[in-house]
Amino acid sequence: MDFRLKVFYTVAIRLNFTKAAAELYISQPAVSKHIQELEETYKTKLFERNGSKIALTPAGHLLLQHTKSIFDIYREIEFDMSSFVTKRQGLLRLGASTTLSQYVISPILAQFHKKEKGISIHLINGNTEQIENALLNKEIEVGVVEGQSKNQSIKYVPFLKDELVLVCRANHPLAQTNEITIAALKTLRLITRERGSGTLEVIEYALKQRNVKLSDLQIEMQLGSTESIKSYLLHSDCFAFISIHAVAKELKNKELIVMDVEDLIIERFFYSITLVGKSDTLSELFIRNISNYYNLSL
Repeated sequence: MDFRLKVFYTVAIRLNFTKAAAELYISQPAVSKHIQELEETYKTKLFERNGSKIALTPAGHLLLQHTKSIFDIYREIEFDMSSFVTKRQGLLRLGASTTLSQYVISPILAQFHKKEKGISIHLINGNTEQIENALLNKEIEVGVVEGQSKNQSIKYVPFLKDELVLVCRANHPLAQTNEITIAALKTLRLITRERGSGTLEVIEYALKQRNVKLSDLQIEMQLGSTESIKSYLLHSDCFAFISIHAVAKELKNKELIVMDVEDLIIERFFYSITLVGKSDTLSELFIRNISNYYNLSL
């Protein structure tokens, strides 16, 4: 592999020569030299420089796309060739949406690493929209997300069923109420995830089936993670719809309780995602492990 392309790729992703140098364990002048050589080779500028800030030129954007494809091929070669020896090796870039990265994916990763010690995994976190964008930009090979936007460029495969339940602190004034109506739900103070969250999209869709819009609800605040929502609930009289997987510990410890809503069940699947028409042995191996771990039966 041409090391200059690796330097270019790192600078293009970080848009910072200093950070790229630190990540590659080389000096900043060495980074500049490699970029200059590439620009001389292709007889065009790859970056626009404005003081300390840099941005990709149109030629730089094109080279970045080709570089991503080249790295994908090298990664596939490394893994496929390692199948001829006992110990398989390779790198899998994985993205996980917030709920999955915190509460679901860790046991899968532990089991996978136990079986495939030669395979490294780089994990990035974000909401569903961010993980889908990372996949579309070829920053990851596989994602695991909480919802599906039905993007035609993405293949969605369900691997685990989930339910979103309405919860509040165990000593809430309404804690003894077994069930509330949809009308009562509209009067409660609610905490939700931010826009782009797969969880919020699923909640919004389920409520729409009951002729309820998010604007009909008393939303006190939108927070960027399930952990922050749970902490908020423990210190307030608010409610929130949260994945049953995310509140298992709090329910067991009787810190939070579930409040049923009449005629409202919010179920969904967690999905593995890959690019349509883009398949490689390592990604398929990981997806099989996900399904086997949870023994999904549809």
